Amino acid sequence: MKSIFIYSFFMVLSYSAYSQKTIDKIAAQVGDNIILLSDIQAQKLQALQAQMEITPNMDCEILEQLLYQKLLLTQAALDSIIVPEAQVDAEMEQRLRVIQQQIGGRQKLEEFYGKTINEIKAEFFKVISEQLTADEMERTITQDVAVTPREVQRFYDGIPLDSIPLINQQMMFQQIVIYPEVTEADKQRACAKLKKIRTSIVEQNRSFEAQARVHSEDPGSAQFGGRIEATKGMMVPQFEATAYSLKKGEVSEVFESTYGYHIMKLLDRKGDDYVCQHILIIPKYDDAGIEQAAFRLDNCYKELISGTITWEDAVQKYSNDDATKQNKGTITNPYTGDVMWDAENLSEIDRDIYLLTDKMNPGDYSLPSLYVNQQERKQGVRIVRLVKRTEPHRANLKQDYALITRAAEADKKQKVINDWINAKINNAYIRIDEDFQKCNFRNPWLKEM
Repeated sequence: MKSIFIYSFFMVLSYSAYSQKTIDKIAAQVGDNIILLSDIQAQKLQALQAQMEITPNMDCEILEQLLYQKLLLTQAALDSIIVPEAQVDAEMEQRLRVIQQQIGGRQKLEEFYGKTINEIKAEFFKVISEQLTADEMERTITQDVAVTPREVQRFYDGIPLDSIPLINQQMMFQQIVIYPEVTEADKQRACAKLKKIRTSIVEQNRSFEAQARVHSEDPGSAQFGGRIEATKGMMVPQFEATAYSLKKGEVSEVFESTYGYHIMKLLDRKGDDYVCQHILIIPKYDDAGIEQAAFRLDNCYKELISGTITWEDAVQKYSNDDATKQNKGTITNPYTGDVMWDAENLSEIDRDIYLLTDKMNPGDYSLPSLYVNQQERKQGVRIVRLVKRTEPHRANLKQDYALITRAAEADKKQKVINDWINAKINNAYIRIDEDFQKCNFRNPWLKEM
């Protein structure tokens, strides 16, 4: 059983808007915490939207997940576990940003739900707070769970052969990257370009939206004419300070952030929420900077091939990539947090590295090549080393020990959670509506009365 059935926030909003026109009732109660029939239906709607199979027992399964959440909340209140409001607000904003991208903006979300963003936040603050509090309570229950090598072996031996998962080809990589340093001249060029764009908007009545589509180097907003809808705490400090300093319709002077140089036009502001357009110009290295980086990395490559420097020493001497330099250049898989890359994930995230290393043997180095860090939007030069490559196989302890250890730990945590549920049920006030009395729960929620 999942620890908490996390709401798809858009589905919650959708069903909430619908359920206002229907009759609701209490499906269950744990301590002072109630579960409404609409809570169950909202999660079922989420499953439908996700194209999950709807089973006859789904309502009961959802109810059991919600019963567990409410039991966690009841214990959290007894243990004085409180999630700070700032953390709840941050989680709320993150979810709202995702929804706005899906639905087409903050205004469309307000139109769909029939309420302002602040009213939506107020209504669902409790929902998010309860989810985070339950998560924190569960972490408290399982924080001391660890597995020994013997337990990992026992867990693996207990998996039926036909249930042992197949593992795709996986690879491990290291890299040495040199990003040319942005010079003052590079910055001045970017700033001058943006000032010229601003002049065309302010003095020549050019459309800000059109200029953003043509010139802005922010991939997330350029296609929308530079439009951004945000609230306090979402953007970098320089951007946010400018948004709160402008009057409606005013265009800012050029300002600098960690991303580059911006100009902004404020479209609307209500309390902490604001809508603006912006144009971003990122300072670019000139050809001399790239050539210098390539020259340095050519020297590095020659030293590696001749054996006059070890890989570890070369990383420390040459690389200026903060994400990998302190870990011997090892590239971490953002999907899993692991150092091993599934071939399918790799081709999606960094196709260049896949092509570079396809014919390489473990221990080989690639020739220095141009590299674009898509996350940080930086260009540089890099050498890639293939550390390890595994062929497709069934999971085993020799090749996949870390993976099996995580699975064994998750299994042990679930057993600890089940024991905790069974112990707490006996002392908790639990009431379940007669419509759910015939549910076949995994835990004894239907106590003898």
